[in-house]
Amino acid sequence: MHSNPSVTHEVTNQAPPLTGHDAADDPVLLEGVRREGAEWHIDELHRFGRYVGSEQARLWADEANRHEPELRTHDRYGNRVDEVDFHPSYHSLMSATVAAGAAGSAWADERPGAHVARAGTFMLATMLEQGHMCPVSMTYAVVPALRRAPELAKVYEPLLTSSVYDPGLRAPAGKRGLLAGMGMTEKQGGTDVRANTTAAVEQADGTWRLRGHKWFTSAPMNDVFLVLAQAPGGLSCFLVPRVLPDGSRNTFRIQRLKDKLGNRSNASSEPEFDDTVAWLVGDEGKGVRTIIDMVTMTRLDCVLGSAAHVRESLAQAAHHSRHRSVFGAKLIDQPLMRNVLADLALESEAATTLGLRLAGAADRAQRGDAGERAFLRLATAVGKYWVCKRQPVAVAEALECLGGNGYDEASGMPRLYREAPLNGIWEGSGNVNALDMLRALTREPESLEAFRGEVEAAAGADARLDAAWRELQVELASPEDAQLRARRLIERAALVLQGSLLVRHAPAAVADTFCATRLAGDRGLAFGTLPPTADFAAILSRLPS
Repeated sequence: MHSNPSVTHEVTNQAPPLTGHDAADDPVLLEGVRREGAEWHIDELHRFGRYVGSEQARLWADEANRHEPELRTHDRYGNRVDEVDFHPSYHSLMSATVAAGAAGSAWADERPGAHVARAGTFMLATMLEQGHMCPVSMTYAVVPALRRAPELAKVYEPLLTSSVYDPGLRAPAGKRGLLAGMGMTEKQGGTDVRANTTAAVEQADGTWRLRGHKWFTSAPMNDVFLVLAQAPGGLSCFLVPRVLPDGSRNTFRIQRLKDKLGNRSNASSEPEFDDTVAWLVGDEGKGVRTIIDMVTMTRLDCVLGSAAHVRESLAQAAHHSRHRSVFGAKLIDQPLMRNVLADLALESEAATTLGLRLAGAADRAQRGDAGERAFLRLATAVGKYWVCKRQPVAVAEALECLGGNGYDEASGMPRLYREAPLNGIWEGSGNVNALDMLRALTREPESLEAFRGEVEAAAGADARLDAAWRELQVELASPEDAQLRARRLIERAALVLQGSLLVRHAPAAVADTFCATRLAGDRGLAFGTLPPTADFAAILSRLPS
């Protein structure tokens, strides 16, 4: 009897790669985009979704992370150039994402729902690869802040809202599209930007000269940056181009690239300014007030990005479970795995629904809706805190669904896991957003009234939601130990808001189980602890395809 050596190499009971699909074939995403006013964008979402699910796009995402950006401080002759080289796959990702409108294009689109359409596209692109979305997000966010300097906006906004990715350091006027970044933190202050030491001195020609060292400035190959510096009148906001209008290089010395946990495809740097040319944006001494317009929009993208990664990790776990058999049945038909997937699906639907509601508020606020602007002020901090907090634990649980396969780099799950903490840190950690919520409550009472109106739109629909909202209002009204309780308050506010949204917009099985588990506490501390009364079949029918 002769053995057949090929038998031991047969591959069975393994899930095929999740490629060749439409990543937009997702009822939660599509319903949210329609509900928030961008029905007209659905066909384009499906087109982009097919790109995101393609084998080629997935290969680009992998290559962009395996071949990391490289810093070149000098050219071969010794001239200072301060350039960062990227793998061609990174440029391919950027080109496709910018062309799809995920960067600044929404600001030039007068159709109602333009920012919602952009949010849907942004989520799909983030599901594919998060690193390249950093410059995309900052380019989107810079426009409202730059409008505080109308003459500068007149020059730069048409290029920042372009759908053309045009890499390389050249005079802005000679490019077909620009990308923007920001430089806020410094080594001695971090979040406390008022401790910044970068100095700004005004010149006779109306420009300013900056001198200082920024600590964490992402995407240093972008064309323009909003930075904070100390002017005689106080902390101010400035526009710093990499290349000046005459084509000469501005001083932007990249000291090093950060060696980060994740986000490896994107370069993050420490630039040094030394007699660097800049233009004042907004009023002198009002730098935080000026740049907060940019921060608000990037915080929105943190919510959308975290929701997208929870959705992508869930899609990977569901795909694996549909194809993997154990103990005589598909994983997805095993009761305990169904509980885990259903619990993750609840988390994902709540995050996606909240993210798109915020995008809808941003769209309507830009069109003059004061109520939506007030809602956005408080709800963005609430959403940023909670959705970003839930991303790491949700991605870890989804990775575990794949078992050892999920711990293998080839699965893509380790990259999702390394990315998971980023949005919780970027644009203000959890504590910063919790304190921001307290500031909004005390300084802008209209934001609480707008939040109240949103939650109470579901009044009477679920007793558990009504009870949770009553309890939260009592806690919000108590000033005692407010900072000590801030995380407790913002967490509860997020769950109540998500509960209200799901009660009004999600299927009854989803809303009922969310309120039972997240608001009434009928669950354990880990995922997969939903009660037996949950309608698992109905919840799992909402899984991404």
